[in-house]
Amino acid sequence: MSVRLFVEGALGSGSAVLLDRDQSHYLANVMRKKQGDMVSLFNGKDGEWQATLATVEKRVVSLDVIQQTRIQETEPDLWLAFAPIKKARLDFIAQKATELGVSSLTPVMTRRTIVDRVKTDRMLTNAIEAAEQCERLTVPAVNDATKLDAFLTELPADRKLMFCDEDKTGEESHAALQSAASKAEPGAWAILIGPEGGFDDAEREKIRSHPGCVPVSLGPRVLRADTAAMAAISLWQSAIGDW
Repeated sequence: MSVRLFVEGALGSGSAVLLDRDQSHYLANVMRKKQGDMVSLFNGKDGEWQATLATVEKRVVSLDVIQQTRIQETEPDLWLAFAPIKKARLDFIAQKATELGVSSLTPVMTRRTIVDRVKTDRMLTNAIEAAEQCERLTVPAVNDATKLDAFLTELPADRKLMFCDEDKTGEESHAALQSAASKAEPGAWAILIGPEGGFDDAEREKIRSHPGCVPVSLGPRVLRADTAAMAAISLWQSAIGDW
């Protein structure tokens, strides 16, 4: 069975990689890899490389990098901002958003958000595992939770904001996205998903006041937050992404 691992260090022909304890345990004890076996490595910058296991011990595995198998590719500049939800469904968002090509994940606290703490290290672990499995060459950035006001204040004016408003007053998604995107390339975008209680009126007004706001409808049904996030990403990818 082929194995892909995300590593932090630089990758290049002839370089050596020392895996951390968890990755070493995974290769040696879970996957039962032996000295001389091949694995694939990526770091989000240098493409994908083939490497061979040089030393295999219980807690330390080292690899020799042999050759590049894929060059680094440009990916969509798409952020996902969402009101955090319960742990298992948060895991789902991190995994599936990574598979769908999101470049950044940001939990956003709203007035009706129920969850008050977010384990971003757990989100990052899920994102890394998803990137390894789906053959993606990068791992999305995982940001600390922030309040909605701060998120909107810091959101660049030239980044389009796909606002998925549960009041269903937004435009049909494909038409709205294609109209807002450049004909040459989609440019920088963010998707904003609210809590399951919805945004309140003051929040909705502030979101719509952002210069890049593109309000869209996700259809006639009320969706759970994790379902809404996947639907929104899929619609964006279908309309102007890299599908």
